[in-house]
Amino acid sequence: MTIQKKDLGASVLATEYAVRGPIVARAQELEKQGREIIYCNIGNPQSLGQRPITWLRQILALCEYPALMDLAPGAFPADVVEAARAILEGSQHGMGAYSESKGLRFIREAVADFIRERDGISVDPEAISLTDGASKGVQTILKLLLASPADGIMIPIPQYPLYSATITLYEGRIVPYYLDEADHWKLNRSMLDDSLRAACAQGTRVKAICVINPGNPTGAVLDEQNIAMVLDFAREHGLSVLADEVYQEDIYLPGDTFVSFARVLDAKRMRDVSLFSFHSCSKGFLGECGVRGGYFEYRNVPDDVAEQILKLLSVCLCSNLPGQVATYAMVHPPKSGDPSYELYNREKTSILEEMKTRAVLLAEGLNKIDGISCNPIAGAMYAFPRITLPAGVTDEEYCMALLEETGICVVPGSGFGQAAGTAHFRTTILPPTQKLRQVVEMLGAFHEGYVLVKH
Repeated sequence: MTIQKKDLGASVLATEYAVRGPIVARAQELEKQGREIIYCNIGNPQSLGQRPITWLRQILALCEYPALMDLAPGAFPADVVEAARAILEGSQHGMGAYSESKGLRFIREAVADFIRERDGISVDPEAISLTDGASKGVQTILKLLLASPADGIMIPIPQYPLYSATITLYEGRIVPYYLDEADHWKLNRSMLDDSLRAACAQGTRVKAICVINPGNPTGAVLDEQNIAMVLDFAREHGLSVLADEVYQEDIYLPGDTFVSFARVLDAKRMRDVSLFSFHSCSKGFLGECGVRGGYFEYRNVPDDVAEQILKLLSVCLCSNLPGQVATYAMVHPPKSGDPSYELYNREKTSILEEMKTRAVLLAEGLNKIDGISCNPIAGAMYAFPRITLPAGVTDEEYCMALLEETGICVVPGSGFGQAAGTAHFRTTILPPTQKLRQVVEMLGAFHEGYVLVKH
């Protein structure tokens, strides 16, 4: 007998992931028919023309095929060869063997050095685990926390659907808290209190709060005061904190800087709030989505709980070795004076400057369209503009019509969550600058015509 849909678990059937939903499926159909599709639905930089960072790819090449160091002597910069030799020595058995479940100790120490240099705080390499992108780390910690169907996790609205999908799959409860669109999508203490109060009234045992900074899909960047407020809220209510910080390199507005939750936790000398921080090679200026590299670090986690984290990681044996190497390349860049530094710095600066230009271009362009409003894109890779739609029209219908008419693929705001009575869509800033100008122009023409026809 073949398996039937009715045989599947309710949690699987209830799980949704909007960034690769029916609109994307339709986009792929149209592309097969010969239509040009501009994929603005997902943060996948290299699929939209971003070039890989040479430093990372050269290290990967030598680690994957060490014979190149002898076959092509002098073809690679000395610091690349040195890094590859150190990784291979640290792995002992090369790229084809399992590492320990947390990942190669050598690379976890490099991650610890990276955090220590970034934040000026002490770091324990044993509290760091290398993962297949940040997503696997998030899924591991959510699995750890969701002990019963009454357990809930606070997630921002709008949110990245990884969180809602994983919580649903693990049969927990989603506890939404709304970001303040009128205040550049910042967190608001009264909104947090309202969310927690409502969840407790429904019998939910709230275990943790998730924060995405810089924000996906909002593009907001939190300041130190906002982060401190979240930590105080977590301490007051006995919550763990999940800090999704994968866009920490992507900061665009003058005066804004990335501040980690770990740094603020340490500054406040909090020892009674468990913190899990996540980072990835997929975002920032690397854009190595396909390599699947990342890590998480935990703080204020008892030893017996840490043992359970290790057990969950052990079920999958270890994260993939190329992803671990990419993580090393991310946290251990060439220094000034090294042979690879000039090229590395030029590539990094060029990518981040282009993204900054596109962030301004997109927000300003959207705000010129009657019926669309967009907060400044302060960070990350996305805009989440608010759209005015005719009565009875959903954002899903709008986005599907946009795709059919223009070939622009975006994600309806309902896939991320939004305040009642509002409509949005998420789009990336990743298309090449000239292509992004075309996107804005096509969006404006489409929106004007669509609203006119529907009215």
